[in-house]
Amino acid sequence: MFLLDLTFDELQALLVQEGLRPAHGATLWNALHFRAVTDLAACEHFLPPLKRWVAERVGTEPGQHQVDVPPVSSDIPSGDGLTHKFLLRLQDGQEIETVVMSYTGRHTACISTQAGCAMGCVFCATGQMGFVRHLRPGEIVAQVHHARRVLKHRGERLRNLVLMGMGEPLHNYESVMKALEIISDTRGANIGPSKVSVSTVGVVPGILRLAEENRPCNLAVSLHGSTEEERAALIPANQRWPLSQLMAACRTYGEKTGRRIFFAWTLIEGVNDTPDHARRVITLLEGVDAHVNLIPLNETSGYEGHESAESSGNEFHRIIQEAGIPCTIRQRRGIDVAAGCGQLKAARRKRS
Repeated sequence: MFLLDLTFDELQALLVQEGLRPAHGATLWNALHFRAVTDLAACEHFLPPLKRWVAERVGTEPGQHQVDVPPVSSDIPSGDGLTHKFLLRLQDGQEIETVVMSYTGRHTACISTQAGCAMGCVFCATGQMGFVRHLRPGEIVAQVHHARRVLKHRGERLRNLVLMGMGEPLHNYESVMKALEIISDTRGANIGPSKVSVSTVGVVPGILRLAEENRPCNLAVSLHGSTEEERAALIPANQRWPLSQLMAACRTYGEKTGRRIFFAWTLIEGVNDTPDHARRVITLLEGVDAHVNLIPLNETSGYEGHESAESSGNEFHRIIQEAGIPCTIRQRRGIDVAAGCGQLKAARRKRS
């Protein structure tokens, strides 16, 4: 059993099942999720029954419960000191990237949800490496705790999460939603849904499920193309969930939840950065409570495209804004250490 996979109620039930009083559940949860400790055996404030349970039942031997504390394979700060990229090694040898980004007055962690990605977006380094496996809830939670420990060491606090790292979050729906339940628990990390953004390339069933379940996190949709053909050339998943279906799902989501959707648009020179593209985006978003985030392409070795000229991006931004749609050109972070949008990649390992 991986302890970080469990919600508060599940953790408490496990302890009761193994002979402890329910009150020990709160103590253990506090250590795992509020304090984010890496070694339960070192928690001297545990009462004797919980200490004995940890000594006997938590470890790395077969049959013991385990705590996800992924070792750091590499730790790379950006030149400006505002971004830190960590390559974390999972227990089966897979590696994932987690990024901590600093902005004025706040710190954000970019979290991975899969090892690799099955969506195959042509300009994305993770998509170029292919899909290996889904992450468990605890492996997602462990990245958040790692970021929290890094920031705590600097006297700072993690405020925001973006599930925009390696993988497609809505392709791993169950694990992602359980991880967010654990992360948002007020007795633990207490990062509320309003501070969490879940990014999708356009997995229509996942968007509709988010709407049906009225999940309170922020939804970010990668658009990138304004016609079926244009989008399919960049995002192969468009063949499974065409742009028309995606926009219908977004309208359903908006109607059911009343929440704004953030649409990401990667600006690629000569591909999707003209005034005509901008005007087609306006038509696509008609009737949707939308905010458009423009992202200059972060170039990767597996894609020959180039970022748009600054003048093209500014003109695109002006056209969207003048149509009454909020639009932002995203601040770039960590480009010099390949920690920007679409640049995350780890060595691909086959599943055993």
